[in-house]
Amino acid sequence: MNAGLDSEYQSCLDAASRYLSYRPRSELEVRTRLKQRGFGSPSIDRVLQELRKNGVLDDLAFAQFWKENRELFNPRSRALLRRELRTKGIAPHIVAQVVEEVDEEISARRAAQKWARRLAGADYASFRNRLTSFLRRRGFSYAVVEHTVSQLWEEVHDSYA
Repeated sequence: MNAGLDSEYQSCLDAASRYLSYRPRSELEVRTRLKQRGFGSPSIDRVLQELRKNGVLDDLAFAQFWKENRELFNPRSRALLRRELRTKGIAPHIVAQVVEEVDEEISARRAAQKWARRLAGADYASFRNRLTSFLRRRGFSYAVVEHTVSQLWEEVHDSYA
């Protein structure tokens, strides 16, 4: 029976390693994936402990990775980022620490710049409505959205005038 547990442990460890090879994952993501693959709780717990001990599985590092990835490729508001991290099983104190580093003004501007260029030929009402909707869907507050929209309108209008 011990050999069976060891072979299940090794298979579980291999599956976790493959899953982590694509990108960092939260502990909850790895646990969920291993359960879906049919591994037992003792093997999963042992594998997660081993991965944590070796520094391969680290929720703080994952949360930092997720935040940086979002800031670069798909900026979101603090509230939306907080929700995403909580959904991925990150502890509240880690979420608070990571989300605190997000500058909403910069994130909103980054998210809106590409859209603003596409809307360069639009009148102000259309520009404002479409960009406001876009930023609100990404969770930004009305104050941040209004500030960003007015700044980008001036920039786009000046550069195409």
